[in-house]
Amino acid sequence: MMKYSFLILTCLLFFSEIAQAQHKGNYNQQQLQDVVSRQNISSLGNAPLYNPVVQQQLSRPLQPSTTLTIDLKALKNVTATSFTAVFNLSQIGSSAEGANDLINGRINSVKALLLSEGISEEDIVIDVISFVPIYDLEVEKKIFSKKYNEVPKGFELQQNLHIRFSNTSQFEAILTACAKNEIYNLVKVDYYIEDIAAVYNELQAGLIKLIDEKKAYYTLLGFDMENYTVALADDEYCFFPKDFYQSYQAFNSISFEAIKQSKVTKVTKQTSYYYEPLSYGDYDLIINPGILEPVIQVGMNIKLVYTPKAETKVEPIVKTEIKPVYYVVSPNGNIDIKQLNTNK
Repeated sequence: MMKYSFLILTCLLFFSEIAQAQHKGNYNQQQLQDVVSRQNISSLGNAPLYNPVVQQQLSRPLQPSTTLTIDLKALKNVTATSFTAVFNLSQIGSSAEGANDLINGRINSVKALLLSEGISEEDIVIDVISFVPIYDLEVEKKIFSKKYNEVPKGFELQQNLHIRFSNTSQFEAILTACAKNEIYNLVKVDYYIEDIAAVYNELQAGLIKLIDEKKAYYTLLGFDMENYTVALADDEYCFFPKDFYQSYQAFNSISFEAIKQSKVTKVTKQTSYYYEPLSYGDYDLIINPGILEPVIQVGMNIKLVYTPKAETKVEPIVKTEIKPVYYVVSPNGNIDIKQLNTNK
């Protein structure tokens, strides 16, 4: 019976390890050495600055000081109110008119499909990138030599297709419409907030509330804030999802002795990408912390340093009183000294 119990316990521990591994996912931060950037979704930007590999510190020594410091950070995750997807397409034609007609036919077909998805024609804009002739080499043969001449053979027209949409569910229809017309190059997707000033006002109000609570805490500890001078520094920032895409490769190569005796053909390992937003560890206020999709992260920091006011010495007031003395000389030459009463 004990043997079977030990076997059951071993199996449970084994499946527990598998479950933990699945919950962790395929990404292994310890093995990640380089961050691969793909232009159409990823731009490192400020990501390394705000996403360092943080080593947890179990205890940090406290340093008492007569200077009071209030250092607060606030963050809000904001869902974009609108998006703009940018696709690049190029068209080659034997003539300028032919290339223009072919690319317009593809774009008009995309517009027709998107109109049925609730995207208006005003939300689709064409940005012409280049319109250049294409040259080929033509061989001019002579008796004793050959001469190669560049001659125009056609034209290449390159354009960017900007499509604005307000719901992420519409993006699938946009991809389908573009793919049906041989438009595959997704350059980027931009996120926009309609009223970002209102977001900053909300963060500011939250920070002011935290500052009042912190000052009340210092007052309870016996500090009179009126006896301190204050210095202030603050800043605000806004990060978009494209700044926080990172990559990794999930694969395992196993070598057997039998494989060593023959030629091994290695396959290209797929690079996976994931969205890694700002970590909440350093923030005192987080608005809308639970996110399901990539969001715009708007932040505000403020730092107040209170230093004790210099004590002013009260100089004693020295009052000098001078009592005048008068000399009265009589006609016979006698001198009489008299002091007048000046208290009146």
